[in-house]
Amino acid sequence: MASRALSDLHPQLQPLAEAFLRRSRDAGVEPLITCTWRSADEQNALYAKGRSQPGPIVTHARAGQSAHNAMRYGNPAARAFDVVPLIAGKPMWDADHPHWQIMGAIGVELGLNWYGRPDAPFREFPHFELPREVL
Repeated sequence: MASRALSDLHPQLQPLAEAFLRRSRDAGVEPLITCTWRSADEQNALYAKGRSQPGPIVTHARAGQSAHNAMRYGNPAARAFDVVPLIAGKPMWDADHPHWQIMGAIGVELGLNWYGRPDAPFREFPHFELPREVL
């Protein structure tokens, strides 16, 4: 099962994720981290969706290509986290809901790459990633 622990994020991403959560709550959004680090097997299972398995395509990254698979000194050090806003305690996956734009703006202000932005290579509203130039 994929991790939701902030401790499984890259050390440079951990304080940014904490600030993201705090600022989102301050803005009236209740974010839920759905994934920090995931294993190669979990990544390949996601990659199979919409290809060799039923369902829509949810990722273009195979194992080892995803920022969620990053390791540092043999330990999880994901360079990305996925998040969803909660509305009345339930996940709001509808990309038209205004909470996505609020969270996106917060992530961008913190210097994160938000894959929900219009020019993202693959629009993925829940995905926030540490820019490579930061590492």
